[in-house]
Amino acid sequence: MASALSERLSKLVKTMRGQARITESNVQDMLREVRMALLEADVALPVVRDFIARVKDKALGQEVVASLNPGQVLVSIVHKELAATMGEGVADLNLAVQPPAIVLMAGLQGAGKTTTTAKLAKHLIERRKKKVLTVSADVYRPAAIEQLKTVTKQAGAEWFPSAPDQKPRDIALAALDYAKKHFCDVLLVDTAGRLAIDEALMAEIQDLHATLHPIETLFVVDAMQGQDAINTARAFSQALPLTGIVLTKLDGDSRGGAALSVRQVTGAPIKFAGVSEKIDGLEVFDADRHAGRVLGMGDIVALVEEVQKGVDIQAAQKLADKVKSGAAFDLNDFLAQISQMKKMGGLSGLLDKLPTELAAKAGQADMTRAEKDVRRMEGIIHSMTPLERSKPELIKASRKRRIAAGAGVQVQDVNRMLNQFEQMRDMMKKMKGGGLMKMMKRLGGAKRGFPGLGV
Repeated sequence: MASALSERLSKLVKTMRGQARITESNVQDMLREVRMALLEADVALPVVRDFIARVKDKALGQEVVASLNPGQVLVSIVHKELAATMGEGVADLNLAVQPPAIVLMAGLQGAGKTTTTAKLAKHLIERRKKKVLTVSADVYRPAAIEQLKTVTKQAGAEWFPSAPDQKPRDIALAALDYAKKHFCDVLLVDTAGRLAIDEALMAEIQDLHATLHPIETLFVVDAMQGQDAINTARAFSQALPLTGIVLTKLDGDSRGGAALSVRQVTGAPIKFAGVSEKIDGLEVFDADRHAGRVLGMGDIVALVEEVQKGVDIQAAQKLADKVKSGAAFDLNDFLAQISQMKKMGGLSGLLDKLPTELAAKAGQADMTRAEKDVRRMEGIIHSMTPLERSKPELIKASRKRRIAAGAGVQVQDVNRMLNQFEQMRDMMKKMKGGGLMKMMKRLGGAKRGFPGLGV
């Protein structure tokens, strides 16, 4: 949805340049493109109709200020309405209750409930400093119980054991009793899913809800589900008083229509979005920021958060102190810089958070090539001995041949990597001598020497 809608809108911004106001005729062209992009993104037809009607109502007759054109004004209106459709702003979990706060996870099988339960546990532990207990009430899939045990351990939370021969209601009550006795702040209950909606599933989860009285009932839905997401959402919202939605697989090859459809049908806010398969790949959903991504404006806030999360402050300070003291910048330091970048999701992981125009200039093909360069450099350094990493000047012809063979590359690749390292070491020396401003002025020329690192 993001690329299709942003491409269509950017074309219209150019074609509508120079017109003084938004009229019935020029708004029709714009709305036709928006309608097509939304339908292609699998947004439900009733949601599309309502969205288009609201945009048209707000756009018609609007005067265009001197610094803008009708296309830009319409993009602004579409942005606001997209954010409004997805919920406006941020809706965090409500845990204002006598501990333990119970969170019930609902959804179909395959939507990612179990993994999301562990991701949410990690989020609550790290962001809100809570003691979290997880339990699986899925007695139909023994593998689901073991899966929750594994991912809960990765998240650093506690896991309450359950067995396929137990009743979901008994499991939930035993877990609640344990949570109370061990002073847990939050109890996350992973429920059974089905391949399709059925009466048995709804009756079971309604019974669990009546037994536990959860403060939060979260509906987990696959962002790649498309049109069928609206039927699933409607069924669950009729059976349960949903308090929030978690969109999973938002990083996949998704057309993204579920984000608009599900919010509109259930009336519940989207609280979280799964953005990667990693245990920390859960973001608090911000409708304004997501609308910006959809329209190709990027998400610079998310980019900054990704950098802050990925950068090891202590390691960065250690390197700064080393450079300042005059100690040589070696290949171990170079490898550490590559590792830092990988923790931030790599170059391609950061690319989708940039505005469309900047991302287009960088180019996905260039990013893919740069990622390969980074992996090649990493492999070359790993093929060196500890002595060679700390004293690169020792690496002569025979050593280069051995390193190249060990990394599965050509000797020319080793030479290229060493040249790039030398240029980065020169930059570090300039920083040590107080020449940071001079280095910044020369950075444009240095970029050519670091195709893999972008510095």
